This record gives sequence, C-alpha cells and structure tokens, in this order.
Amino acid sequence: MTESENNLNTKTFPDFNFAEGELLLINKPYQWTSFDVVGKIRNSLKPLKVKVGHAGTLDPLATGLLILCTGKLTKQIDTFQAEEKEYTGTMVLGASTPSFDMETVVDQEYPLEGLTEEAIYAATAPFTGDIQQYPPAHSAVKVNGERLYVKARRGEETELRLRFVTVSTFEITRIALPEVDFRIVCSKGTYIRSLISDFGKHLNNGAYLSVLTRTRSGNFLLENAYEVADLVAHLRSKKELPAPSTAPQI
Repeated sequence: MTESENNLNTKTFPDFNFAEGELLLINKPYQWTSFDVVGKIRNSLKPLKVKVGHAGTLDPLATGLLILCTGKLTKQIDTFQAEEKEYTGTMVLGASTPSFDMETVVDQEYPLEGLTEEAIYAATAPFTGDIQQYPPAHSAVKVNGERLYVKARRGEETELRLRFVTVSTFEITRIALPEVDFRIVCSKGTYIRSLISDFGKHLNNGAYLSVLTRTRSGNFLLENAYEVADLVAHLRSKKELPAPSTAPQI
C-alpha cells in the first residue's frame, strides 16, 4: 500500500451535520458511477431525509476525487463544480476505441514504428490553452433529453456540438510504448477521453484512455478524501449507538 493509499484509509471523522450541510471528499471506486456513490451515501443516512448531490461527474472507469454536498450545501454545487480540475492517467497509443476508453473494444490499430518520444512530447502543445473539443459519443451529455451513451449503445449517430475548454497543463510523465502517462490540469467540462483521442489523431496514430484519476478539484485534494466503505461503516456505526438519555440527573 502506498503512503497516499494509507492516508486515505486512516481518516478520522468529525461530527457531521448533514442537514445543515457537509462537503464530503470521496475517492470514487473503479466501475462505480458518480450516482452510485451518491446513492450509497444517501442510503447510509436514512431515515434522515437529506439531500445529497455531487459536484462534477466522473466516468465509471475513472477513479479519484468526487465532491459530495449534503443538505443546504447542495445549493453551492455549481460553485464547486466550476473549479479547475487535475487528473493523472495513462493512454494507450497505437489503437482506438469507439468510447475513447476501455468501455468498448479496440476498433482500429496503428503501427508504432517511427513514433518518437520527441513527437509525443511535442504533441501536447496544440492541446494546451483554450481549445475546442467534441464530447465522446459514449458520454452522459444529454441531446433532446437523452444521454449520448444510450443513443450510442443503440447504434444511433448524433451530431455532436463543439465545446470550448481550457487546458492549462498537459504534461507527459512517462513513455513506455504503447503506454504513455500524463498529468492534465483543465477547466470544468473538459473530456479527457476526447483530449486523448484527439492527441492520437494529431500524431497520425490512435490513442485511448486506459487509466484516469482525478487528483484535485479547486483546492480540494484526493489525499484528503474518504473511502466509500470507510465512510459508510462510520455512518452505520453511529446509527447503532444508543440515543443519549433525556432523563434528569439525580
């Protein structure tokens, strides 16, 4: 276990006031949806009728920092969601998938011969600053009230709209072809999957996302997040404690 993983597993819990409002930093597990996490926490708070929402969706295959707000603090979700994000991850060069990640199987392969480290490092420049990108066809973006991934799974094609986003940092941290590790700092609404797919096309090659972790949102850090299982166990243990006596002291 790494030091950061150990820190995640040794959090202490304050005296929460969920109705008034709590901001919870959660390490979203792999293959969980963001709504899975919200539902798990909401169910753990029953029979309290407390609003719970998240500030910024993470794809099921991504892990890392998910901000949850409860009670009156849910009114500030848009504020937290608008903050700058930081991600680390791994892309695979030499292949592409329809979803731009590992949700779907490889549909095309490309040769890696002649692809140099210098070219890979240089290819980050066009994707730094204010850029335009299309959301993945397999995404939670709604078109005419329906999620794109629902349409994609039916085999329907949908006209996608360009988005304007800002990427302040796109750093290559390791090259071990076909794998390339990266760190990205970007604005709200940036699709890392789309960025990686476009990165591969810029190299006249293919690329898809194999690992993604959100490490920061605004000033909130993954290293300060709770594990879902630990938080749920704590909330359930609080329910099992006897209620304080209201009898007068003699």
